Amino acid sequence: MSTRAHSTQQAAARAATEGGLRVAAVQMASGPTVSANLTEAEVLIRLAARQGARLVVLPEYFAILGLRDSDKVAVREQPGHGPIQDFLSRTAKKLGIWLVGGSVPLWTEDPVKVRNTTLVFDDKGQLAARYDKIHLFGFEMGGETYREEATITAGDEIVVFDSPFGRVGLGICYDLRFPELFRRMQAVDVLVVPAAFTETTGRAHWETLVRARAIENLAYVIASAQGGFHRNGRETHGDSMIVDPWGIVLDRLPRGSGVVVAEIDRDYQARLRQSLPALSHRVFS
Repeated sequence: MSTRAHSTQQAAARAATEGGLRVAAVQMASGPTVSANLTEAEVLIRLAARQGARLVVLPEYFAILGLRDSDKVAVREQPGHGPIQDFLSRTAKKLGIWLVGGSVPLWTEDPVKVRNTTLVFDDKGQLAARYDKIHLFGFEMGGETYREEATITAGDEIVVFDSPFGRVGLGICYDLRFPELFRRMQAVDVLVVPAAFTETTGRAHWETLVRARAIENLAYVIASAQGGFHRNGRETHGDSMIVDPWGIVLDRLPRGSGVVVAEIDRDYQARLRQSLPALSHRVFS
């Protein structure tokens, strides 16, 4: 498994000179129609931007949560082309924000599958990073059955990138259960984890996993989630949250569509890492 890093000189320069920065997680209950989901996403992104957020994170499957798992295959896009990617680029540029497209169904060679991909666009509307989901969710309990491997081709590269908010690592949903993924990123300042946790697994584990990843990496975690009932009968847990490096939940939204907003304080994070240098105490890597 390899690691891919993205950086820009401008982003690194801003990261070195800026202190606190506002970030936001968007929560949705997406449906089967891409255009309707993009319309709702734009409203919520604008709401976050009006509250001062300069980095906005959309949830997994924000553009489509179909009636069938295979519906996303029908709307998959070639990298660099398509209405979902155009929307993300255009919106980021128009609002002057960094925008994380929670996950976008991208083309893969298998005709019945997609790459479940996080795309990050900078404030100029340029693609800054791409992450293909590595861990594919499988679950059977009661009447619930999920097999992401049936419609998704897994990625195999860990992705981090430099930004005005510090060094950012990307994960998607089920990745939260695999702490070794985030450890392999080394010292990242922010972890971004778009998700669509089921109500069953989310009620049991979501907050614990999000806060654990923040604590063990002394990093901010922006966890944007699907939250509510969907046209396909699925219920997602929601509880989008932003957690600080000490594991404190700065803002959260238990259910429904909306945004959570919080401040990233790089000086505070540096003081915590100096007081508790756990990252430098690691024995195993």
